[in-house]
Amino acid sequence: MSFALFLLLLLVVTGLVCLVDLLWLRKKRATEAKEPWWVEYSVSFFPVILIVFLLRSFLFEPFKIPSGSMIPTLLIGDFILVNKFTYGIRLPVINKKIVDLGIPERGDVMVFRYPDDPSLDYIKRVMALPGDRIEYKNKRVSVNGELLPVKQLDDYLSRERMQFSRRFVETAGKREHEILLEDDAPSFAPQGGRPFPHSGNCTYNTSGLSCTVPPGHYFVMGDNRDNSSDSRVWGFVPDENIVGKAFFIWLNLNELGRFGSFR
Repeated sequence: MSFALFLLLLLVVTGLVCLVDLLWLRKKRATEAKEPWWVEYSVSFFPVILIVFLLRSFLFEPFKIPSGSMIPTLLIGDFILVNKFTYGIRLPVINKKIVDLGIPERGDVMVFRYPDDPSLDYIKRVMALPGDRIEYKNKRVSVNGELLPVKQLDDYLSRERMQFSRRFVETAGKREHEILLEDDAPSFAPQGGRPFPHSGNCTYNTSGLSCTVPPGHYFVMGDNRDNSSDSRVWGFVPDENIVGKAFFIWLNLNELGRFGSFR
């Protein structure tokens, strides 16, 4: 059971208890009689659960980064906030958009439900929009025939793996972000070509891949390019799977100085 569904069930149960108590039970109790414990708890927790549910469903939701696919932008253990309304207001649990407020842009860091298993939340960077032609050849990205600018920086040392990777600043849309590349990793996706929805829109070879993004879908990649399972492997992200836009690091217990460092 997802946490959103669990929260909704708690909200409904405590709300019903409060309503029944207000309309019926309270009138039958003696003036000095104490509320049953289950009524007392429901009345106490209902407002808190309601506030948390509304904030989490329509405004901001916290997530913890579980893997290194977005290094160096996001590290394992980062706690981030996700803006739930940037791309539109969606109904909780079923995630159906009811108000359209915007669409993802190239370079956005987006949280979404993993297409192969919607019970899992993934986070990647949006690299191509519906209708775009994206190519990843020899570890360089081009969108609609234009090669994305990159500038090399000092090498990056991964403390988890004790390994250096080449580090670059890449520009996607209006955003600059850092990416990591490893010289001994292949340019093509090792699992590329396995069936996924609209897999016919992609072609693979030893130098990389080319894909045309279908309507209502997005092509996403991790910043840690050679250590990320993303659209190169499992395909496109449909609009209905979008959760929101990541924008803020609020905690990392291993590196307290990372507060607010997300860009």
